[in-house]
Amino acid sequence: MTSPLDKLGLGSGQFPLDQVYGTARGRPPEAEVREILEISARARLSVFDIAGRSPKAETILGEVTPRPNPFRMSISTVRPDKGPDVVEAEARAAMRRLGVERVDTIFVPSASDLFGPHGLALWTRVQQMRDAGLCRNVGVSLYASDDPVGVAKRFRPDVVQAPASLLDQRLLVDGTLASLCEMGVEVHLRSIFLNGLLFLPPDRVPHQFKAAAGRLSRARRLIAEGRSDPLQAALGFALSRPEASTVLVGVTSAAELSAVIAAASSPPPDLDWDEMALDDPVALDTPNWAAA
Repeated sequence: MTSPLDKLGLGSGQFPLDQVYGTARGRPPEAEVREILEISARARLSVFDIAGRSPKAETILGEVTPRPNPFRMSISTVRPDKGPDVVEAEARAAMRRLGVERVDTIFVPSASDLFGPHGLALWTRVQQMRDAGLCRNVGVSLYASDDPVGVAKRFRPDVVQAPASLLDQRLLVDGTLASLCEMGVEVHLRSIFLNGLLFLPPDRVPHQFKAAAGRLSRARRLIAEGRSDPLQAALGFALSRPEASTVLVGVTSAAELSAVIAAASSPPPDLDWDEMALDDPVALDTPNWAAA
C-alpha cells in the first residue's frame, strides 16, 4: 500500500541559508536546515530539489545532508550565455559542494534558455552529462505560458517541473500534464501553494490581486465547510493528481515541514476542487506575484 508521502518532495528555495542573523527562532541556519533534512529523511521524502541556490548555500547543504545520502537530488544549470563548458563546469562544482558524484536530475531552469541563441548547445551538453553518468535524467522547469507539450515534443526531457495547485489548475484542466505523462515525461508539481496566496487573510492580499479576492474567499469558505484547512486542502489536491510523480514543497523551518508531513499524511478532504480554481490571469502570473 502506497503512502501519500511517497509523492512528497522537498525544495530548498525557501531554506534560510543566506540569512546572516539566524532564523526566526534564533537558531543558526545550518542547525535549522540540518533538522529539516533529518525530518525529510525519517519521513522518506525521496526527491530533494536544490535549484538556484548560491555556492555558499550548496556548501552548507553538502555539510548538513544526512549520510548516506537518502535523497534523489536535482540541481539546475546556470544561464547558457557563457557557453556549454561553463554550464558543465558549474554543474560539476555544485555537485562537489553538495558532496555527491552524481545527481538524479539536472534541470534547465527556464524554457527561454532553450529557445535562446545558446539553447541547442545547452541542451546537447546536459544530455551529454546524462550520458556520462553525471545525472540520471535531464529536465526543464516550465510555466503554463511556455507551451509545455510543445517544449517536450521538441526537446524530449525526461522530467519537467510545472506549476499546478488548488488555485492554479490550468495545466490540469487543459490536459497538458496528462499529455506529458502519455509522452513518458515524469511530472514534478511545484508552486502548489501559489506562493502562499491561499493562506493570506483577505486584508493582506496584495492590491494587484484584488480581482481574485472573491474567489479566494469562496475557496477558503468551501475548505472550512469541508472541515479542512488550507494546508491540508492544497496538499490533498496536489498529491491526489495522477499526473504527478512528485509534489515539491518549500519550507522555511523544521516546524513548517513537520506540519506539511502531518497534513499530507491525513486522508485528503472531500472537497469540490473545481470550484476553487482561480481564473484571474494576474494572480496566476508568477512574475507578478514575485514582485508583490
